[in-house]
Amino acid sequence: MSASRSGAARRLVAAASCGPLGERNFRLLFCARCVSLLGDGAFLVALAWQTYTLSNAPTALSLLGIAMTVPLIALLLVGGVVSDRHEKRRVMLAADLVRAVLLAVLAALAISGRLRLWHMMVLVAVYGGAQAFFDPASDAILPELLPEAQLGRANALEQIVRPLALRLAGPALGGLLIASAGVGTTFLLDAVTFVAPAVALSLISLARAGRQRVESRMRPAVLKRQLREGFAYVRMHPWLWATLASAAVAYLLFMGPTLVLLPLMVKHVLAGSSVQLGLVLGAGGVGAMACAALMLRGARSSEGIAFIYVVWAFATLAVAAYGLASAIWQLMLACLVFNFLETGGTIAWATMKQVRVPGELLGRVASLDWLISVGLLPVSLALTAPVSAVVGVRGTLVGAGVTGGLVTLAALMIPGVRRADRATQLGRVPVSDAAVV
Repeated sequence: MSASRSGAARRLVAAASCGPLGERNFRLLFCARCVSLLGDGAFLVALAWQTYTLSNAPTALSLLGIAMTVPLIALLLVGGVVSDRHEKRRVMLAADLVRAVLLAVLAALAISGRLRLWHMMVLVAVYGGAQAFFDPASDAILPELLPEAQLGRANALEQIVRPLALRLAGPALGGLLIASAGVGTTFLLDAVTFVAPAVALSLISLARAGRQRVESRMRPAVLKRQLREGFAYVRMHPWLWATLASAAVAYLLFMGPTLVLLPLMVKHVLAGSSVQLGLVLGAGGVGAMACAALMLRGARSSEGIAFIYVVWAFATLAVAAYGLASAIWQLMLACLVFNFLETGGTIAWATMKQVRVPGELLGRVASLDWLISVGLLPVSLALTAPVSAVVGVRGTLVGAGVTGGLVTLAALMIPGVRRADRATQLGRVPVSDAAVV
């Protein structure tokens, strides 16, 4: 058994090394992201710990979440325009350096004992604003670093590392550091992990990475025109606007119930422990990594929109299984299935955008995608409590999963959504590219 596992691991590493990791530019960026995500996982633990050190009220952590999320939502579309108008590498570099400085200030205040809650709110607000510029540029830079055939494997690699760093290794490292060296040192570590990507980005060769046209000033008229161009492009292509619209409805339905009611199911409905809650969430991380590892071996840039919709629909239906569960192991299985399928759709969707959306518009399309992902979270969270008070915890989870899955599948029936799949299968230019020419 151990020999077969080691053989599988060797094949996985070989697939990656002869694929996207064989490209120097991507290898630099990927290794730096691994370090940065590890620091982010530690940061989440340190932020919560420091918040409850300063205030025992759960409202304090909620306020920090709002302070970070509002600037992120407000600036995402601007970040998409900036990443399309300027060199994406420089946009990411600037965002990383800003966040490194913010975390260094946070660390200094914590170590000196002068940190207050309002300091944290101001710093995480600027942090969220910087992230609004980083995320669209990060999504859009991969086609400049890799050939099209490697994009699927590159996205799969990131989906392996993300849950491993953010859910497992990063939080564990954060807990150990807080216990041994203090919260301030943990913040400082995360600051250092933002310097690593900045160094890697500075080493990327521009001979391969595309150069972006730079305009001297971000005039309001130019900003509005380019925002309109991004919206117009999405409206022209049903596979884009239908996916974003259906995802918006599905996220509104299931994000809040999943975040709020899944822990409630473990603790109060099934009388579980904190360890069991960790096992449920850990099962989700295992599912995500297993799917990403599977797709790494065979990920293609040609996965169609039908594949994405089907796996996302079944993933959303898995949310209903949370409400039907009568034992902790059933919650673990449902969480594993949800994250396995959600990750498969995410990898295929990211690759499809990178292949079919022209590079000069990819930042704006990515920013709209990010806006859908995070913009409705506060609304979904706000609706969860009153809805569950009326229909119950189990009813809310079942209703969210079933309705979200049906909405996702229904969007596949919209005229024109599957046209890009048929064009690709026939060997034609994707409709997104053809419409720009």
